[in-house]
Amino acid sequence: MSLVGRGVVLTRPRELAEPFARLLERRGAHAIVFPAIEIQPLAPPSSLSRLRDYDLVVFISPSAVRIALATQPPWPPRLAAAVGPGTRRELERASARAIIAPTGAADSEALLALPEMQNLRGKRVLIVRGEGGRGLLADSLTARGAVVEHAVCYRRAKPTADAAPLVAAWRQGEVDALVVWTAQALDNFGAMAGEELVAALPIFVPHERIAQHARARGAREVVLAAAGDDPMLERLVAYFDARD
Repeated sequence: MSLVGRGVVLTRPRELAEPFARLLERRGAHAIVFPAIEIQPLAPPSSLSRLRDYDLVVFISPSAVRIALATQPPWPPRLAAAVGPGTRRELERASARAIIAPTGAADSEALLALPEMQNLRGKRVLIVRGEGGRGLLADSLTARGAVVEHAVCYRRAKPTADAAPLVAAWRQGEVDALVVWTAQALDNFGAMAGEELVAALPIFVPHERIAQHARARGAREVVLAAAGDDPMLERLVAYFDARD
C-alpha cells in the first residue's frame, strides 16, 4: 500500500495522462494531472491522405496517431511502426493490424535495432511526427536506402495554466513525486511551477536521456523506469515501498 495517499504529478497532456492516472488511483495514490505539454494540431499535410501509398508509416507518439486519425485518412496503413509501447497501444486501439514496435524501450534507437527495420532499400517510408525532435530516425532510414517523407502534424507548446494550487499543495506536503515523459515537459513544468519543485521532488522518467536532462537542470533525485505505464507504476511502487 506504499502509494496510498501519495500525490503524484503527471505532466502529460490530459487525454494521454488519464489512463496512467487511473492506474495510480487503483493503487491508492492521488494522481495530480498537471499538463506541461499542450498538443496543437497543424494543418494536415497531404501525405496523410495517402497513407496506403507508403510501404511503412512510422508514428513517433500517441499524439501522432490521434491527430493523423482525426484527419480521416485511409486506414490502416499497410504496415505501421511505433517508437514505444504507448504509441503501439494507440495504434492497436485504432485497429492497425500490422505493427512493428520495440519492447522494453521507447526511442528511435530501439525501433531502428529491430530486424524488420534493416532492409528498407527502395521502400517508401512516412514519419508522422510533431515539429522539432531529433533527425536520427529519418537519417538512419535514409542511410538504409529508404525514401523518407515527413508528415508534421502537430506542435508541442507550453500550456497557460495556473500552478499556484499545485505549489500550495506541495508546500502542504500533498505532493510526493513528479512524472515527466519528455525533456520539454520538464522545462515547461519548471517555467510554470517553479524550479524549486524541480529540485525538491523525486522525478520519475522513462529514458536515460531525460534523466540526464533533469540532472543538468538541478534535479536532486531522478528515478529511471522502463518504458510503458506498467513499468513506471511499478517503479513508483518500489520507490515508496523502500521508504515506508
